[in-house]
Amino acid sequence: MVEPNFVILYVESARESATFYTELLGKGPVESSANFAMFALSSGVMLGLWTRRDVKPAGNAAGGGELAITLADHAAVRALCDEWRGRKLRIAQEPTEMDFGFTFVALDPDGHRLRVFAPKPQ
Repeated sequence: MVEPNFVILYVESARESATFYTELLGKGPVESSANFAMFALSSGVMLGLWTRRDVKPAGNAAGGGELAITLADHAAVRALCDEWRGRKLRIAQEPTEMDFGFTFVALDPDGHRLRVFAPKPQ
């Protein structure tokens, strides 16, 4: 079976987005150039940031998907929301209970959604 292991976000500026994600993730990119930056995540997934004007064929605008981050419980979700709010991230959805669990959504500088959630217990 073929399994994706690399996520690429189209951004206005790879350098500016790399700075944002370095602060958010607490580690720098493993590769960086004027139009691309790549982060190696501990899960094994790679996160790429590609300057939108250099993408071939041209890509669509941001906001059509989400990067999801799973946390252990409601308290951890609330704490991260408070931390990110303190870092001046835009909060698109305040912490709330949904059918899949307790969640909030923040936005990166390009409007990509960062969904944080604690799954409902089974």
